[in-house]
Amino acid sequence: MKYRKLGKTNLKVSVIGVGTWQFGGEWGKPFTQEEADAILDEAKACGINLIDTAECYGDHTSESLIGSYISRGRREDWVIATKFGHQFHAHLDRSQEWSPQAVLAQLDASLKALRTDYIDLYQFHSGTDEVFDQDELWTMLDKQVQAGKIRHLGTSIASNDNLHQTDASERVNSKVIQVVYNRLDRKPEERVFPSCERQGLGVLARVPLASGYLSGKYQPGAAFAENDVRHRHDPEQTRLKLEEVKRIREHEVPEGIDMATWALAWCLKHPAVSAVIPGCKSRQQVIANAAAAQYVGDGHPQAWQETNS
Repeated sequence: MKYRKLGKTNLKVSVIGVGTWQFGGEWGKPFTQEEADAILDEAKACGINLIDTAECYGDHTSESLIGSYISRGRREDWVIATKFGHQFHAHLDRSQEWSPQAVLAQLDASLKALRTDYIDLYQFHSGTDEVFDQDELWTMLDKQVQAGKIRHLGTSIASNDNLHQTDASERVNSKVIQVVYNRLDRKPEERVFPSCERQGLGVLARVPLASGYLSGKYQPGAAFAENDVRHRHDPEQTRLKLEEVKRIREHEVPEGIDMATWALAWCLKHPAVSAVIPGCKSRQQVIANAAAAQYVGDGHPQAWQETNS
């Protein structure tokens, strides 16, 4: 495993993290504690120390599974990133709660679920610019940083071209941007990444496998089960994505390299990106994800022909 400093924070994170939306039960199946433990055990064995979750991956369900696991080990072995701003009600049904009082209650509920007295990275979760621009919200959060409940603040932007929230990072003391970035969606390269580099922000690339399309498992014409979130995607867009994936696999992925491994390492080649946070459903997927680190330098990765030489 390789590690990088996360922007201006003092956090040293593995370049491969574990995204845990799936633990909330909305990615095709519910997870038992035993299944979550197996995934996190494998992550630790692979040298992964970064876990990304959220208050609304289930009703603190994902956080609770993580909290049960980390409470049986050493808290300092993990960098825990979670989020605020939403309330889970039912499958794919959430409301938004942005008042300082509501967010403080969410923070306390997250700390309880995670069985910890501090959160390493607490992220504004895909809210509008209007709710982002509440000075009283960031004043309250800064007080929680001073109290030790939060080590660092971050922003998980909903639109991967949200320059308003990215540019405001220094003003609100947000030190990390989380953004959708993958080989099929390179929009952040245009405005968001340059802003992050100017401010010295850490960057977490979410959905680095493009919801699994870049795993290499699916051919054009593939259909997804009704309980799979990809079943809700526009069929024509899905077809076009899978055709592009086929082209990428044939013309860009080096021979002998798993496409998912390549796709993660591809994200990490951009100098703005600190780490990727792919989801995983099994030990085997953790191992496959972690394998991408071998193509990453101790700083930032070089071109494929250089890392493979």
